Amino acid sequence: MGKIVNVVLSGGIGSRLWPLSRKARPKQYIPIFEGKSLFELTVQRNRNIAFRSIMVGSVQNVDLAKGYLPDEDSLTIVEAVPRNTAAAIAFAAFASGPDDILIVSPSDHLIENQQKYEESLRQGVQYAEEGYLVTFGIEPTRPETGYGYIEYQDNDVLSFREKPNLETAKEFLKKGNFLWNSGIFCFKASIYLEELFRFEPRVFRAAKEAYESAENGVLSEELSMKIPSKSIDYAVMERSERIKVIPSNFVWSDMGSYDSLYDYLKLKGHPVDADGNMVIGTDKYVSFVGLSDTILVHTEDAILVVQKKASQDVKHLYEELEQEGSQLL
Repeated sequence: MGKIVNVVLSGGIGSRLWPLSRKARPKQYIPIFEGKSLFELTVQRNRNIAFRSIMVGSVQNVDLAKGYLPDEDSLTIVEAVPRNTAAAIAFAAFASGPDDILIVSPSDHLIENQQKYEESLRQGVQYAEEGYLVTFGIEPTRPETGYGYIEYQDNDVLSFREKPNLETAKEFLKKGNFLWNSGIFCFKASIYLEELFRFEPRVFRAAKEAYESAENGVLSEELSMKIPSKSIDYAVMERSERIKVIPSNFVWSDMGSYDSLYDYLKLKGHPVDADGNMVIGTDKYVSFVGLSDTILVHTEDAILVVQKKASQDVKHLYEELEQEGSQLL
């Protein structure tokens, strides 16, 4: 039996949490979760189960991550350019033994209720030992349009669904056999690589070449650019017959946008006025007149005002600033 490896993915920028999240300090490194960052919490979360840690992250922020990784039996793989999750997970698989079981976690998710989380993981590890690729689905509590969904029966996946509109999300909730797609996975390193080679041989070969040519864990930019950019969902999970899903009821949130951050901060006692307005990042007096469910975000060089229901649209603002070559990113 192989060892259990905690694989932490940390290549995202967090564009929907601008201006808190910047390229030099993405959202997963901001210590606003009771004094800890999402990255720190992700590393700690699997320590009771995993034998070692592998972090796959971008060259822009790898130094921010190293301070949170355990010194012993940890490995850092540095991506010169992001090539999406299929390749990132392949790098971790190449760095592991064939029978090692990888628990793959994004570093920007918030998870609470550790006991239920570990119960789900142990069930996933059992399936992984049998040769399955395991994903973890969260029992939905509301018709969420910001998450992907998994249609399931028992532990079998019937279909993966993209982020729905509100009416479709309500229908998913009504049917009762849909889960939020958490983006957390568990499988043997060899099984993942077999399926990646089967469905996306170009990704497999190019990722392998880049990994084997890495110097001190830093991947070549030239070789990395040859890797097709594919997510694990598109490359493998939606195409393999070896998939199992673990329906889970631990508290989970993808801290990808301000509506999620708002809900978390409100739950923890962050001030909200009578109309549901919230201020983040400043102690200055702020008054909202004629506005409700609005978030004001203050940083040293930028102020964002966004309605909670429009939180997903912050990404478009980020993209506009990027096209302009703004120094605010």
